Amino acid sequence: MFIPKIGIDLGTTTVLVYVPKRGVIINEPSVVAISAIDKRVLAVGKEAKDMLGRTPDTIVAHRPLKDGVIADYRMTEAMLRYFINKSLGGGRLFRPEVMVAVPGGINSTERRAVIDATIRAGARAAYVIKEPIVAAIGADIPIGSASGHMIIDIGGGTMEAAVISLGGIVSSASVRIGGNKLDSAIQEFVRRKYGLAIGERSAEDVKIGIGSAMYLPIGEKLEMEIKGRDMATGLPRVITVTSDDVTDAIQHELHGLVTAIKEVLNATPPELCADVMEKGMILSGGSSQLRNLADLFSQATGVPAYVADEPWTCVVRGTGIALENLQSYKRSVLAMR
Repeated sequence: MFIPKIGIDLGTTTVLVYVPKRGVIINEPSVVAISAIDKRVLAVGKEAKDMLGRTPDTIVAHRPLKDGVIADYRMTEAMLRYFINKSLGGGRLFRPEVMVAVPGGINSTERRAVIDATIRAGARAAYVIKEPIVAAIGADIPIGSASGHMIIDIGGGTMEAAVISLGGIVSSASVRIGGNKLDSAIQEFVRRKYGLAIGERSAEDVKIGIGSAMYLPIGEKLEMEIKGRDMATGLPRVITVTSDDVTDAIQHELHGLVTAIKEVLNATPPELCADVMEKGMILSGGSSQLRNLADLFSQATGVPAYVADEPWTCVVRGTGIALENLQSYKRSVLAMR
C-alpha cells in the first residue's frame, strides 16, 4: 500500500512543503484571508498575503501562527488542509503521513495543537520534530556522530540555537526573535527618525534590499527609497533610507540573538565546545541571509560561522529526510509525540 509522505516547515511567515523524490514543491506565505461576515476562508498563501493591509472591512488577512506556534487553531487547520491538498493534487486514494517541524521551545500543549490540527487537516498520521534537529539534517550535518555540531536556525518568528551530538540536543535556546521582529524594529525606527508610517511589507523590502547586521564601509553603504504616510500631515511621502539606518534599527534584536547563542555555548560541555570551535556554527533559516549576520556572530563569540546552502529550505528538507528514514531518526521524533 502506497502511503504518501509530506514534510512541512510550518513557519511564522512562510510554509514550505517537501515531498520525497519531488523536493520542495510549495513555498508560500503563512497567511489566511477570511470573511469578517461569515468567517469563511477566502484565500490562503500567496493570494492571501497580497491582501495584507489592502483589504476592505469585510475581509481580514492575518497570520495564524505567532512566534512559531499556533495563535489561531481554526485558521491553521484550514491552512494545513489547503497545503496538504495542493501538494498531493486531486484524486488521492490514501491519506498522507505528515511530519511537521516545530520550535524547540514550545510546550506540550502547543505540540498537541500542531498534531491535532494536522490530523484534522487530512493527515493519516502526524509527527512533530524539533526544528534544530531537522535544520541540521537538511544542512547535511551528521547529527548521529559522537561529535558536537552547532546549528542556528533563524526564521520569521523564532531563533533556535542548539548543539547536537549523537542525534540529540545537548544544549539549546529558543528565543522569539526573527525576521518579523526585525521588520517591526525597522517600522518603528523609520516612524521615530523620519516621521513616516510604513507597512510591514515595505519594512521587509528594506531589510532584504539594504539591511546589514554590521555597519558597511563608507564606499559600500546602500540606499533605498520607501513610500509611506507622513505622520504630521497624513499625506503620502517618499524618503531615502540607508543601510546604516537598518543596522541602527535592529541592534536590540541582534543583541538578543547573540545573547542566546552565548548561553548555548556556555551550557555546552568542554569537549563538544572544542568540536564546535573546530567545525564552526552553521546558520539556516530565511532570516540567516541578512548581510554580515554570520560575521557578527563570529565576531561576538570567537567561533567561525557559516550560512548553509539554501538556508531557507534546510528545515523542510530535513523533515522530508527524517520522514523517509523514520527508523533512523525515531528517537528524535518520539521525543516530541
